[in-house]
Amino acid sequence: MSTRAQIRFATREDGVSFSEHPEKIHAQFYRHTDGYPEGLGVDIANSLINSTAVDGRSWEIESLTTKHSDLEYMYYIWQKPNDSTWISIFELRPFEDQVGECIFVGEPQKLLDKYKLNTNEKG
Repeated sequence: MSTRAQIRFATREDGVSFSEHPEKIHAQFYRHTDGYPEGLGVDIANSLINSTAVDGRSWEIESLTTKHSDLEYMYYIWQKPNDSTWISIFELRPFEDQVGECIFVGEPQKLLDKYKLNTNEKG
């Protein structure tokens, strides 16, 4: 079973909350598999912190007006020149609405601290 997600890029602006869906986005991508925070979220945070490529699973560039009814997660990457990048994650209800619940807001390292699986020799 696939865990579908959409990744959207938004500009950090005064008065716009990271825990709400912004009205304006600049780009969006679709990911058909492994869209959960421990997968895609960690990939995004690692990419932002370490300037590395996001894992090799395919991303599809989409029109800004493309809507999916079967998404399980919506990610927003908030950027502004000379300011820190923040990430918001919403858990959605597929085939119902695309508002969902905001389950994470923070900088990339905070996302790693919360979702990166423990991969040391003890588990």
